Amino acid sequence: MTDDAKASGLSDEERLAQLGYTQVLARRMSAFSNYAVSFTIISVLSGCLTLYLFGMNTGGPAVITWGWVAVGLMTLFVGLAMAEICSAYPTSAGLYFWAHRLAPPRTAAAWAWFTGWFNVLGQVAVTAGIDFGAASFLGAYLNLQFDFEVTPGRTILLFAAILVLHGLLNTFGVRIVGLLNSVSVWWHVFGVAVIVGALTFAPDHHQSASFVFGEFVNNTGWGSGVYVVLIGLLMAQYTFTGYDASAHMTEETHDASTAGPKGIVRSIWTSWIAGFVLLLGFTFAIQSYEGALTSPTGAPPAQILLDALGATAGKLLLLVVIGAQLFCGMASVTANSRMIYAFSRDGALPWSHIWHSVNPRTRTPVAAVWLAALAALVLGLPYLINVTAYAAVTSIAVIGLYIAYVIPTLLRVRKGAAFERGPWHLGRWSQPVGVIAVTWVGVITVLFMLPQVSPVTWETFNYAPIAVLVVLGFAATWWLASARHWFLNPDHERTRARASARANTPEPVDP
Repeated sequence: MTDDAKASGLSDEERLAQLGYTQVLARRMSAFSNYAVSFTIISVLSGCLTLYLFGMNTGGPAVITWGWVAVGLMTLFVGLAMAEICSAYPTSAGLYFWAHRLAPPRTAAAWAWFTGWFNVLGQVAVTAGIDFGAASFLGAYLNLQFDFEVTPGRTILLFAAILVLHGLLNTFGVRIVGLLNSVSVWWHVFGVAVIVGALTFAPDHHQSASFVFGEFVNNTGWGSGVYVVLIGLLMAQYTFTGYDASAHMTEETHDASTAGPKGIVRSIWTSWIAGFVLLLGFTFAIQSYEGALTSPTGAPPAQILLDALGATAGKLLLLVVIGAQLFCGMASVTANSRMIYAFSRDGALPWSHIWHSVNPRTRTPVAAVWLAALAALVLGLPYLINVTAYAAVTSIAVIGLYIAYVIPTLLRVRKGAAFERGPWHLGRWSQPVGVIAVTWVGVITVLFMLPQVSPVTWETFNYAPIAVLVVLGFAATWWLASARHWFLNPDHERTRARASARANTPEPVDP
């Protein structure tokens, strides 16, 4: 990794203008705040624990432990490749803008169009997955504290309430959101330390190292152990999503061409370490594997805390986990809304003129915030009829985001030495890192579209391929019917009209 000493002499606003956009969002974020958003969205206390039940059934402790190590390493390659491109193009448009700049001129708009749609799909699914997980754990806490009966309908109501909370915070609490993102980093660090410390020293009994690192469990109904190991990687790979938030927040970050890429990479490796420690703590502390799987709370990590620490301490630490998940969902809505704002700024969403509007007082895209929340709610509704819907949502998040992550990387690899680097780059390692990243994403895209439970019925069907195909089909139809004529075409009257409208918008003021 190289952070060139030479400076372009351009301010963040001037560099953004070079890329074709006017500074509208307020630049309030430091490099740490930028990193904090991605670290918060990765959130090991959210991703690792909300899919811990999936991991216990799909490979067990061995896949939970070694899968985390392997997936974390491969994710670091993907993040390094993305960070280098982020340094060259620091704009909230992010991935689809990168694809447009790196693709051959004749097909550049098409590459950008489909990258953007996959990114929107993945962002919405991540928001849905995070807040649905928070709703599940909140339901578990309410069950323990108030004998609250956990049903699919009640879980969906909690899910909707959490989305409304995060929408309100991102609408009215702009400065509070920035503060909470910074607090979230330390909440996660100290939360992991306290939970792991308690699980290490309080229980009288711990599982053996051979159990944690070697016990294989297959409750999927599939006969192939290799197949189960491969689909079991979803738990870790889903956790390592959302770090493109550092790119989407670059228009609100000082020294964006270095702070953005550093935010991406730092969020991955710090989460890799913290997640490994957290997973070891929980897996060593399992008192009854079957008891955790069949817990009335519906959340095995909650049962592990109760069994290992007792009711009072277990419920207190469960609140720490829920707090982290709420931080995570809040940050996800923030990043998701910035992607929607940027994509609609280029006219790529239906009724784009609504979604890229910016509140003149807070300088935030309020309409995009609520679209992000509503779309996430819709994606979670199949849980009412499909018991494996949560795993499907997480699959959609991984597939959508990682395809969007890797398209610019693929184009960067094809471009070779012609790529104009930013101040942060990989030097001679750029090509091999890019090739590894592209290969890995190709593998996981296939894996997470496969059935996760046998026999396959309407109640266990992995609807991730259907969701991906619906969005892809809609985007392809719109592209062929209309968008190919005007999307990112500076000479088309629609593009000129949008640029003129933005230029005539009164300059917002800082609150």
